[in-house]
Amino acid sequence: MDKVVTSPAAAVAGIPDGASLAVGGFGLCGIPMELIGSLRAHGLHVVSNNCGVDGWGLGVLLATGQITRMTSSYVGENKEFARQYLAGELEVELVPQGTLAERLRAGGCGIPAFYTPAGVGTQIASGGMAWRYDPDGSIAVAAPAKEIRSFAGQSYVLEEAITTDFALVHAARGDRFGNLAFHASARNFNPLAAMAGRVTIAEVEALVERLDPDEIHLPGIFVDRIVPVGRIEKRIEKTTLSVSGQAS
Repeated sequence: MDKVVTSPAAAVAGIPDGASLAVGGFGLCGIPMELIGSLRAHGLHVVSNNCGVDGWGLGVLLATGQITRMTSSYVGENKEFARQYLAGELEVELVPQGTLAERLRAGGCGIPAFYTPAGVGTQIASGGMAWRYDPDGSIAVAAPAKEIRSFAGQSYVLEEAITTDFALVHAARGDRFGNLAFHASARNFNPLAAMAGRVTIAEVEALVERLDPDEIHLPGIFVDRIVPVGRIEKRIEKTTLSVSGQAS
């Protein structure tokens, strides 16, 4: 079954306003930038490890007001994100990174929920964390409390799986059947996001006729559309340089 789509714009054309999206990437590594740049829908609920930076990655959609809710782990590199959140323009659910990864994986595997010790004893479990602020700084929407159970004398919090209407991912290589191979740390959240989407769209740098089974990181059963984008611009989130003549 040939899943190739001719362009990023054609690949995301059917995503409607108000859709939920799982988006792959870690920092600026492995982000589906061509798909993000082609997206025109508004009122989106985006699930991703982070929200890019100002002017790049998911930060592009944030700047145009297309995202109304984020479920994320790390949001500290985007000033516009902080401004919108504190001004009550953006709803934010913060999730521990490992929990977010497992919630996506569970959604893709058909597991409705799971217990984890991460977050026990914090507002992750007890609730009250601000999901959305009022413009006056008061809390408009607070996180609910979650179920706590004890197993073998240790407390665990119940976390629900995440499934989304669509998923956008970036891979180094893919074949016409949707099988994907990721490069290095781009393998971090991309496979999990792809699994969680009911309709998954993958951009690939290289499209091949068929990947060898031993090369496949994500089987094509999880991928609905694949679009070749060639070599893309890859930015570095932070650059650290040593002073000449001194140890770094």
